[in-house]
Amino acid sequence: MPKDLSIHKVLIIGSGPIIIGQACEFDYSGSQAARSLRDEGIDVVLINSNPATIMTDKVTADHVYLLPLNVASIEKILNEHKIDAVLPTMGGQTALNLCKEAEETGLWQKYGVRIIGVDIAAIETTENRESFRKLMADIGIGVPKSKMAASFLEGKDIAQHLGFPLVIRPSYTLGGSGGSFVKVKEDFEAALQHGLKTSPVHEVLIEVAVLGWKEYELELLRDSADNVAIICTIENMDPMGIHTGDSITVAPAMTMSDVAYQRMRDMAIKMMRSVGNFAGGCNVQFAMNPVDEEIVAVEINPRVSRSSALASKATGYPIAKIAAKLAIGYNLDELKNPVTKTTSAYFEPAIDYVIVKIPRWNFDKFRGSDRTLGLQMKSVGEVMAIGRSFNEALQKACQSLEIKRAGLGADGWGLKKLEEITHSLENPSWDRVFHIKDAMSLGVPLRTIQDITKIDKWFLQEIQKLVMLEDELRRYKLNNMPADYLLELKQNGFSDVQIAWILGVDEDAVYERRKELGIMRGYKMVDTCAGEFPSPTNYFYSSFDDTNESIVSDKKKVIVLGSGPNRIGQGIEFDYCCVHGILAARECGYEAIMINCNPETVSTDFDISDKLYFEPVFWENIREIIEFEKPEGVIVQLGGQTALKLAEKFAKYNIRILGTSFRDMDLAEDRGFFSDLLKELGIPYPNYGVAHDADEAIEVANRVGYPVLVRPSYVLGGQGMRIVINDKELEDSVINLLKDIPGNRVLIDHFLDRAEEAEADCICDQEDVHIMGIMEHIEPAGIHSGDSFAVLPPFNFSENVLQQIRDYTRKIALALNIKGLLNVQFAVKNEVVYIIEANPRASRSMPFICKAFQVPYLNMATKVILGENKLADFEIKPIVKGFAIKEPVFSFDKFPNVNKELGPEMKSTGEAIRFIEDTNDPYFRHLYSEKSMYLSK
Repeated sequence: MPKDLSIHKVLIIGSGPIIIGQACEFDYSGSQAARSLRDEGIDVVLINSNPATIMTDKVTADHVYLLPLNVASIEKILNEHKIDAVLPTMGGQTALNLCKEAEETGLWQKYGVRIIGVDIAAIETTENRESFRKLMADIGIGVPKSKMAASFLEGKDIAQHLGFPLVIRPSYTLGGSGGSFVKVKEDFEAALQHGLKTSPVHEVLIEVAVLGWKEYELELLRDSADNVAIICTIENMDPMGIHTGDSITVAPAMTMSDVAYQRMRDMAIKMMRSVGNFAGGCNVQFAMNPVDEEIVAVEINPRVSRSSALASKATGYPIAKIAAKLAIGYNLDELKNPVTKTTSAYFEPAIDYVIVKIPRWNFDKFRGSDRTLGLQMKSVGEVMAIGRSFNEALQKACQSLEIKRAGLGADGWGLKKLEEITHSLENPSWDRVFHIKDAMSLGVPLRTIQDITKIDKWFLQEIQKLVMLEDELRRYKLNNMPADYLLELKQNGFSDVQIAWILGVDEDAVYERRKELGIMRGYKMVDTCAGEFPSPTNYFYSSFDDTNESIVSDKKKVIVLGSGPNRIGQGIEFDYCCVHGILAARECGYEAIMINCNPETVSTDFDISDKLYFEPVFWENIREIIEFEKPEGVIVQLGGQTALKLAEKFAKYNIRILGTSFRDMDLAEDRGFFSDLLKELGIPYPNYGVAHDADEAIEVANRVGYPVLVRPSYVLGGQGMRIVINDKELEDSVINLLKDIPGNRVLIDHFLDRAEEAEADCICDQEDVHIMGIMEHIEPAGIHSGDSFAVLPPFNFSENVLQQIRDYTRKIALALNIKGLLNVQFAVKNEVVYIIEANPRASRSMPFICKAFQVPYLNMATKVILGENKLADFEIKPIVKGFAIKEPVFSFDKFPNVNKELGPEMKSTGEAIRFIEDTNDPYFRHLYSEKSMYLSK
């Protein structure tokens, strides 16, 4: 059936601020859907409150509303636009819940709006645990024994009859919020109370826990003719008991028989058809008994999911793009896969490689938190790796995490004691996969590890191969190692750093030896059809075999480095910056090449860059791509601290950095050198000193005066920063810091108590400076800028203060020879402006300013970085209407027992934007009154 010609204007509901359990994967899905609908000539209206995303940019939709996600905002849009249909399946649980609430109030009916992509009944059925359980019974799909409880006493009675272990699943929650496994009855009452409290309808499902069973996810698409395609089957390496968002996952499924797969496939299709007659995407989760392959349904989500983004990047099949077209009437057999442009969208992807996803956690931001993984999701991001084998993909994923690991061990971290390793295997946390390998290295039998972890034997055997390869490597020296053995190491994912560490040589020596032997990366296409049909794509991964499918063009090229996995302090805002950087480079006639390993982002979408290398943002991988492609240079300013940290390597190996030079970036990043520069410029800054040990730190602190701010150089998101008030606190802080960064030094600044904070973002072309915006923080100094409410433009600073901020920003930008972007942070006390720090790159606040002022600053900045334009070439006209407030959003509910007090180390996971007409707004007055009370103490 062709598209529904009655649909002219569609409303897409976004997912709001980034929180644990609902992150930028929905920005990716929403952006894809919007572009897909616009390709069909449909006018797209989008609502989302998240200013950091490319989804809420004018390049994505025809009309963008940065409004709170509530029914009142929806009605405002419906009054301003004649909306024909609403698509709520691209914005996670937030969008589905809002759509359902609007339906219950009669809003869609009042304005004649159709719901596409899902049925309201499907939302109710899948989110209400009891309805889901009954439906599965009706269609003959097995589920674990369970019963609903709407009160504490009812829950206790159910537990008594079901027995332990149990799982508690609250209705209508996200990312497993409020859920838990209860292994013994002594823990049940507290877990039940928490689950009932978390559920918005005060209702939980209590079910028998199938702990240790295998867990699988299937991604499905269905059209209005009831055709269904299975796009991807994902196997969790971790068994049931760990939230799928916190599990290491693998595609395609590795340890399931074909008989079981066909049965699971039939069950998934049956389940999707049973929950409503809608066209769109769906995610189904199953548990399977490893002994007899009995399969039970865990849940079904009638929307694109976290795994949909992963599956899209894993297969090269853009699920959200196709789901949007199905929602407006097309059938699967009427569409082509837009990646391959040759195969039908009804063609189920076949992949001839292995995908491994590893989550990224930030437990260090939540001190005192329970690091044990369970039913409630705790990760803040994820990486995906592509390899020709499981081991290659697994090691590439470990290299992508940016936790200073060069692979799965063999990188100088050393082995923990056997008792610690055993505890980790029994109580899974973020580093269990490393401890599995450590256990094997210490001689723990594979059977013992399997009994403890319940991880399938196949995965453990593959990891054991890595241990055996390492043992064999110790027999050789670099110059007598057989070429075929070195090739085998590389095909199993060993980095040059790992090989060098085991052999006791330099990384470059391994690299040069590989080149001598001709063991270099080749690049394979992600073509969705395992090479069965001709389907050239621009989407590549590296491996070590005899083929190379990436053709180097004779165009001038530029590489944009991405920011790797999302984490607190470096999130989706850098994806926004990278996308604009790529688009700007393409506008300037460059072949724009993207390198990144984050499956949740728009920057790793197939049609954003001219070429996408889905690779770790890891020196060895980047080095070979640069040698292969020979670009004009590399842009490091747009990928946050991840890309910036590689600048030193580029400078060392004479790789051209586009924009600000490494020398000038390094001057800004090293807080000691930077303070010396400020002194030369006559710009005020807090008294500071540098210390290499605790005794030296105490001397410095007593000289500059308490309270002091203690921090390492090259810090991200305030990592490791502390405000201390006496010698004892200082000694403890410095000892802990230097333990984590041996050989480094700490900076000790006098802390300006009761000061106000501000930050300025600017573009500089080495001759002229344009200040994009100055943001005034509502919280006082001492709270990280990412955790502060902030107002654009400033609302309370005198003209004297504002002029100092403008003057100092210009002086610093020119003194640092900035060519591109600069963020400067200030403390203001008694009308004197002090410099806290300067970041010579894109910042967290830049997308916010672009949205608030409606100016494409990142596009302009990229053209300055490339040397294509000067600031004078642009006509910059910010649109200033009242004030924009940045609202930080936290995910403390995932860590109920941690200290929620804010300080110099960032803890927020996302942000929202709120516009007000003036400072008499009641919302603003409430925020500002709290600051005034603090400052007056």
